[in-house]
Amino acid sequence: MLDKNSKIYVAGHHGLVGSAIWNNLKARGYENLVGKSHSELDLLDPAAVKKFFDEEKPDAVVLAAAHVGGIMANLQYRADFIYQNLQIQQNVIGESFRHGVKDLLFLGSTCIYPREAPQPMKEDCLLTSPLEYTNEPYAIAKIAGLKMCESLNLQYGTNYIAVMPTNLYGPNDNFHLENSHVLPAMIRKIHLAKCLNEGNWEAVRKDIGLRPVSVMHDGKKFIVDDKSDEKEILDVLAHYGITPEAVTLWGTGAPMREFLWSEEMADASVHVLLNVNFKDTYDASVKNADGIAEIRNCHINVGTGKELSIREVAEKIMAEIGFKGELRWDSSKPDGTMRKLTDVTKLHRLGWHHKIEIDEGIHKLYEWYLKGICINHKTV
Repeated sequence: MLDKNSKIYVAGHHGLVGSAIWNNLKARGYENLVGKSHSELDLLDPAAVKKFFDEEKPDAVVLAAAHVGGIMANLQYRADFIYQNLQIQQNVIGESFRHGVKDLLFLGSTCIYPREAPQPMKEDCLLTSPLEYTNEPYAIAKIAGLKMCESLNLQYGTNYIAVMPTNLYGPNDNFHLENSHVLPAMIRKIHLAKCLNEGNWEAVRKDIGLRPVSVMHDGKKFIVDDKSDEKEILDVLAHYGITPEAVTLWGTGAPMREFLWSEEMADASVHVLLNVNFKDTYDASVKNADGIAEIRNCHINVGTGKELSIREVAEKIMAEIGFKGELRWDSSKPDGTMRKLTDVTKLHRLGWHHKIEIDEGIHKLYEWYLKGICINHKTV
């Protein structure tokens, strides 16, 4: 257990997971927290990261900073995803080790597992078959990060623990129509479609005024915000499958997904940081034919162990928001991995279980979203 006066650096403290971890640590009485925005510290810059560690000398590190996005972003910006994530990890984990940091928590993703992994996915299925193509660069970067932590622990006795969360959603989520993950993207699309359906242009303009929407056409970027005319707004939103009559989502809706509320992910992460030692994450009694203990796959899945289809999630969001139009699917677009259910046996053995189920989570996130754009739920 870290002393309450320990200095803890949370990399990515403004993000979905990082902000939730920051708040969770605060709630537990940890006040000596350090966070830097991207403008204050570029984690891609090795000299800047070294200078930060020289000056701050943290006792523990939470690496929640990453370059993330949905299927479209992963397909279009493959080089960015592998380069930026490898660079961030190399700099932060490397400087943590060189500055004597004993405790580090590294956050990855369950996309590290093979596309055809047995369900539910145990930690031991890592690297047993090919990855999902659409997010292969990001997954490879995260695998490298967890193996870096594992290897430093084995060689130097550090306590760098890697946790692999399932699909997350919650406060401070990214609602960008192109680069966000599936659940927040669906909430925003269906919310905007409802506003269009009801002719509530005030609500539409409030939304895109806070988060302008862009689209590429003939090599040029077109952006609409609260000052754009109605036709421009309708044309750009239609590009993302948002119309007054219907919402069109990518794929078939058949893939099964598991969702975890981000504040619960934060609680699980802090539980691991404060209570789990590297030796707790593997079974040293398992040996190969030569009698050597092959210690690997020491990372920890973090999830609910429950799944539902993307179509079911969309229908729940439709009901929560109250959109009366159609829900359509564009089967010409990729579905991604068909199932990604985590086996959370190890996490349960280490003493943590989730509490918030998907219906409550969708309600909480939509309320948070509406509050952010100052819209009364009952009057939209």
